[in-house]
Amino acid sequence: MRRSRPAPLPVRDGLGPARVRLRGGAVLVELASRFGEAAAAKVFAGEVVCADGTPVTPGTVLPPGAFVYMYRELRDEVPVPFDIPVLYRDDDIVVVDKPHFLATMPRGGHVAQTALVRLRRALDLPELSPAHRLDRLTAGVLVFTARREVRGAYQTLFARGEVTKTYLARARVDETLRFPQVVWSRIVKRRGSLQAVETCGPPNAETVVASLGAGLYRLTPTTGRTHQLRVHMNSLGLPIYGDPLYPEVLDVAPGDFSRPLQLLAQRLEFEDPLSGRPRVFVSARSL
Repeated sequence: MRRSRPAPLPVRDGLGPARVRLRGGAVLVELASRFGEAAAAKVFAGEVVCADGTPVTPGTVLPPGAFVYMYRELRDEVPVPFDIPVLYRDDDIVVVDKPHFLATMPRGGHVAQTALVRLRRALDLPELSPAHRLDRLTAGVLVFTARREVRGAYQTLFARGEVTKTYLARARVDETLRFPQVVWSRIVKRRGSLQAVETCGPPNAETVVASLGAGLYRLTPTTGRTHQLRVHMNSLGLPIYGDPLYPEVLDVAPGDFSRPLQLLAQRLEFEDPLSGRPRVFVSARSL
């Protein structure tokens, strides 16, 4: 597995630098046209660097496809008022019990209010990195690597599907359905669309759904498509309680934490890629 090159700027206050792919030409002109005067000011202050770490100057010209790095300006974000309990920590990994409403890592309008940035700050671990991801609205067990040297081993473990994941969900009861059953389909998440959809074609997503009674379900995915569990439960006519996307998109205010998605990453099991020991982590949360 090829290792990515470290960014030429260090993590600062829990956040790594933004990497900007250039269209080519005078860097100052391009950054000013794309990001405004604040980005241009960073060039004059020597706060933008090339991939090799050399500072970008007002006269720097780079070809199309080149990258520059700079720290982004943080926008005001609504604080997510929930803690991130640490379930386990050693020199290689940190396992946490992520709350609902907290994104795994920076994306879009969620930057400082993400599990990654908050944990880097709280634990003083600038190289902390997620080994996998949970949706912002999903709570439960989430694994981070603590050191860059071990990052690839754990991320590969999850990418290859060598981790047994067990989720719990709450939805309505349908007496006409029989459980357990396997739901499999082709799920596609198109750019610009909030919802993932099931389409024709070879299946790429599989979930085992079992009823535990009283509207509680155990979901065991064997694949990891975007929104897979939410899409599959909706396809059964059992949309997960609190879901603002399925079956229809609902407008939820950024500071409204009153209706958490009733989906919990309850258990993770895998063979440690470094020690070979079995690992089992269980969420302390309930639905």
